[in-house]
Formats: sequence, C-alpha cells, structure tokens
Amino acid sequence: MNAPFEKTPGWLDWYAGPSKPRFKLPPGSVDTHCHVFGPGAQFPYAPERKYTPCDASKEQLFALRDHLGFARNVIVQATCHGADNSALVDACLASNGLARGVATVRRNISDAQLQQLHTAGVRGVRFNFVKRLVDFTPKDELMEIAGRIAKLGWHVVIYFEAVDLPEQWDFFTALPTTVVVDHMGRPDVSKPVDGPEFELFLKFMREHDNVWSKVTCPERLSVAGPPALNGEYNAYRDVVPFARRIVEEFPERVLWGTDWPHPNLKDHMPDDGLLVDFIPHIAPTAALQHKLLIDNPMRLYWPEELK
Repeated sequence: MNAPFEKTPGWLDWYAGPSKPRFKLPPGSVDTHCHVFGPGAQFPYAPERKYTPCDASKEQLFALRDHLGFARNVIVQATCHGADNSALVDACLASNGLARGVATVRRNISDAQLQQLHTAGVRGVRFNFVKRLVDFTPKDELMEIAGRIAKLGWHVVIYFEAVDLPEQWDFFTALPTTVVVDHMGRPDVSKPVDGPEFELFLKFMREHDNVWSKVTCPERLSVAGPPALNGEYNAYRDVVPFARRIVEEFPERVLWGTDWPHPNLKDHMPDDGLLVDFIPHIAPTAALQHKLLIDNPMRLYWPEELK
C-alpha cells in the first residue's frame, strides 16, 4: 500500500451528481476523451507530475459511461501518471473490450512493451506541448516514437494551445500517422471564429487529411462560462461556432468526449450531463451525430469490428 497523496491545493473534484442528458445518445456512442486517476494507493502518481488530482477510478468512469448513455470509452493517459500506463491498462483490461487507450511512452520502451500495450487496447500515444503541464521532450525523440507506433497502426494525439500552432506546424505536419488534435487546439473563443488564428487551424486540417480534431472541452474554452439555471440549455454558447465549424467542414475527422474527471479546472466543475447536451448544438443533424459519436471513433479505435 502506498502512502496517501495530498491533492494540489484548490483542486476541484469531479461533480458526483451529473444530470441525465436531455439529448439521447445514439446507441453505440463513444466517449473518446476521458481519464482515470489512480486510485493513488494502487497506481501511484508520477514523481515528476505538475499536479496531484483527486482519485477517479475505472469503476467511477464506467458508472458515468452507463449513466450518460455511452457504450464505450477511449481513456487518455493523464500527465499526473507520466509514462506509467498501469492505471490506463488496468481500466482497458477491465472494460471487456469496451475501452481503448491512448498512452504516454518514452524512447526507451521496448517493442515487446509496445505490443503489451496494444494487446491491452492502446491505439495511440499522446504528445503534450502545453508547457504548464509537462516538461519539454526533444522532437527527435517524439518523431522516433511516432515512427515506431505507426507500424502498429496507432495514431498520435497532440495537445497544444492555439498560439503555438505556427511554431509547431512543421513538426505536426511531418508526423507519419493519423494525428488527432485535443480540444480543437484550444482556440481563444473571445476572438472571431473567422479570424486569422482559428483560420490557421482550419487550414491545418484542410491541407492535411490525416489530421482529426476532438471538438471537446467547451468548459475549458468558454469565456461565458457555465449555464445559468433557467431550465434552458445555454452552456458554453461562445464555443459552439468553433466546434460546429469543424464538425460541418470535416465530418469524417471529428471526435467527441467528456474529458472526465476534468483535470486542472480552476473556476467550476461541469455537469457531464450538460456537456452531453452540448452535442446537438455542434452536430445538429442525426447524420453528423452518428459520424461524430459512432462512425469516426469506431473507425479509429475498433476498426476490426467494421470488417
């Protein structure tokens, strides 16, 4: 048994009483961006971590999946666990094939260890470029990893902020895999949706058909903030035009997820039921919803079931 971990001061725990979504998810829907944290007593947090979260177990994640109406999860390695993917692997193995994983790996991982991750359900690696969350990893190391995981049919998930896209453009466009962008590249939604910063991201997707985007995390991007309790859906309205633009222009290359348990939020913790109710505002037709929630994630994470 490991010593108990002390949460980062001011840490916001995930909301334990999510509402039942008004929007009924189509059967087979996939939450393609969520995490497990520990529990720290079983899966210790990494010594080099930038934050210490609350525990958020696989059992709690799967209970949320069922409550919201999802059929499957894609669990993304959290930076607080570093390159120790034990909690992620444990959750995938416990899911009876209903979860896939996106891992963090280092250059020294062996081919046998990569194969073990693949057998457990891992189908991608995450490269994090958000400086407040991780220390810098040399790009030659990242490119070497990308080349190795490409042979397994995996993809690369990249997490960055909009202002950093010009600096990272050449590296991102040289990656030899499908590239999935977390949270639309974190656009500044106080700027115009047709302004130069977001247009550069759209250009990134237009010119590189291996680039996908998660239209996720309105609660992170919104300036307007959470909904007022007036009985009408008005949550995170300022994010809708950005996400909808991507969904409508690139319907075959978009994914959606809750981001549960919502690490490092500072001002409020979202109701995951209301996050699900965000979906029809950004994917307004049944056809777009089916692509976003079922067709695209199945093609990327469970292609063997489509044969």
